[in-house]
Amino acid sequence: MSDPFALPEGYGGVGYRPTERAPLPEWSAAPAPPPFTGSNLPAIVKPKSRHWYWISRGIAAFLMLVILAILWLAITAPMSKSLQPIVPPQITLLSADGKPIARNGAIVDKPVTIKALPKHTKDAFLAIEDRRFYSHWGIDPRGLARAAWSNAVGGGGTQGGSTITQQLAKFTFLTPERSMTRKAREMLIAFWLEAWLTKDQILERYLSNAYFGDNVYGIRAASLHYFNRQPEKLKLAQSAMLAGLVQAPSRLAPTKNYKLAAKRGRLVMKSMVVTGAITEAERSITSDAKLNIGATDTLPTGTYFADWAMPQARDLTEANYSNETVKTTLDSRLQNIAKQVVANAPLGPYGEKGTQVALVAMRPNGEVVAMIGGRSYKASPFNRASQAARQPGSTFKLFVYLAALRSGMTPDSMVDDSEMTEGLYRPKNANDKYRGRISMRDAFAYSSNVAAVRLYNQIGDRAVVRAARDLGIGSSLTADPSLALGSSGVNLLELTAAFASVAGNNWPVEPRAFRAEEPGWFDWLWSPQRSFDSSTHGYLLDLLSSTVKKGTGRAAKLAVPSYGKTGTSQDNRDALFVGFAGDLVVGVWIGRDDNTPLKGINGGGLPARIWHDFMAQAVKGARPASAPRPKPRPNPRPDPTGPIEPLDLPELPENPINIGNSDVTIDKDKGLTVTTEVGGMPIDVTLGRDGLDIQSGDKQR
Repeated sequence: MSDPFALPEGYGGVGYRPTERAPLPEWSAAPAPPPFTGSNLPAIVKPKSRHWYWISRGIAAFLMLVILAILWLAITAPMSKSLQPIVPPQITLLSADGKPIARNGAIVDKPVTIKALPKHTKDAFLAIEDRRFYSHWGIDPRGLARAAWSNAVGGGGTQGGSTITQQLAKFTFLTPERSMTRKAREMLIAFWLEAWLTKDQILERYLSNAYFGDNVYGIRAASLHYFNRQPEKLKLAQSAMLAGLVQAPSRLAPTKNYKLAAKRGRLVMKSMVVTGAITEAERSITSDAKLNIGATDTLPTGTYFADWAMPQARDLTEANYSNETVKTTLDSRLQNIAKQVVANAPLGPYGEKGTQVALVAMRPNGEVVAMIGGRSYKASPFNRASQAARQPGSTFKLFVYLAALRSGMTPDSMVDDSEMTEGLYRPKNANDKYRGRISMRDAFAYSSNVAAVRLYNQIGDRAVVRAARDLGIGSSLTADPSLALGSSGVNLLELTAAFASVAGNNWPVEPRAFRAEEPGWFDWLWSPQRSFDSSTHGYLLDLLSSTVKKGTGRAAKLAVPSYGKTGTSQDNRDALFVGFAGDLVVGVWIGRDDNTPLKGINGGGLPARIWHDFMAQAVKGARPASAPRPKPRPNPRPDPTGPIEPLDLPELPENPINIGNSDVTIDKDKGLTVTTEVGGMPIDVTLGRDGLDIQSGDKQR
């Protein structure tokens, strides 16, 4: 079979030029190609250079990167940021009655507009900072070349060559690091700012954010700070001095180095002569600017309460530019009482290893009205009320007993207060005192360690941890039997808030430094807060009152119903009393920063006394009054089923008479009893028929 694709007879090979057209093959209907002649020979096409291929694609890739960078800037660097203060504005905190208590933050003020400023003010900044500002596109090549040459041959210092646009990009969007990467980003952002803003808008943002020393940001704040004058009324010398400060504001601040600031101001005016902004005659007759500093700010920039409240204040005022004044919940009367009571407490010498104290007072809704974070803020700003995680000791038993009440027990339920002889964890009561079978009420009042651990083992760790979490304890908790005795650290603020949950029957309570807005119906519907049922709440009040009436917290007893719990951690490293009376919930902690043991101080001693002394002045009617003449009573008969004596302290008689830091009680049978303290230890001195009897309190958990 013949090949259908073979050339017909008569067609030659390469170079063959037929003189006449050969007949078409029978299988093809297409016309034959014309014969090649000199006029229709195809031109020889040279291949394109591979260098141009890669160059064109490199340019395309670069343009794509620029577009992506611009898109990235549009997303990550919002334009509004260039008009916001670069540091938090100054906030003044007021007490609840309107008294200034602290001031913190940078001094800033409202932005300025170029049209409202004097011409010489704008000209001063342009002359010394960026003479070609209105002609470049954010980057000044001549300025960069001049700076590079100066840095290469100058022999001292460096020049950045940055334009005003670059400076705005740097202190608004970037960190102060010195690197080529940051410089490249600075230039890129400068181009972007020039593309989106007018020159006047860029200059306005620059002047409104630049640092002028003395913690002052922005030309308006600086003008008021140094000259007590609005920037719209600045004189030539004043404008020149302010323009000269931005190069090295900390070093040139006129309040610290007036001669250097004045010299720099004169240099600015010389530059203005060079640019033609002023004449030589105007410069020669212009004297150095005179300062007009207002009264020195005497408000403290920080206190324990202010340090804790300031982040909350920032959240409330984050959308504002100028200085703000915010009213807090701090009650100046109660704060002064707290300071006085703590100052009068016999805490011993103060030093690096001395005894520290913290006090928190709040309303049942969490509004903090007084706070002491240590004996001296100046010596140590560490806030031991909100920052220190310390073992709460037996104050943590509140959550153990709450879990027990939730399981169906009551204050009258019996618990075992005998020595533990089984199991790996065998805690002891203070001084190895045990009472056998006693009620939950008495076990809580006398702070039985073994009873609390047995309850913990009976109801389970999950129930106890859940009770603590429900009442607002957010600190990490180790779920083992020692947790029942407060082995996990918590801070005093959250512990006091947990007791506030019981005081207000509304949990959890969030400590706050500012009044919360009244919740609407929708807020109330979705609120996470809950309340105890009436029986559980009543049982909790029963337990907490028993501690003060007859238990380890008798030193805190007031003339009004009072509730609380003592706490002493292992080896007396922490001593606490937390409780409430009237409309106040107060927590007191005593300890040492190095966690060394305290000598002779326990929760039922000095902390309870500080709590008592604070409440006696803070709560109306709380100070115990002189007891009325007791009515004759028949001689009591011994009752084996009657009240059990406290495990750690002798029982405080009813109706005490408060004399300073001592209680005096007259009883027909016992005689005259004086309850006081010596070195933080409760002492009962009784003068009766059998003579003088002195009993001291033992340490409690």
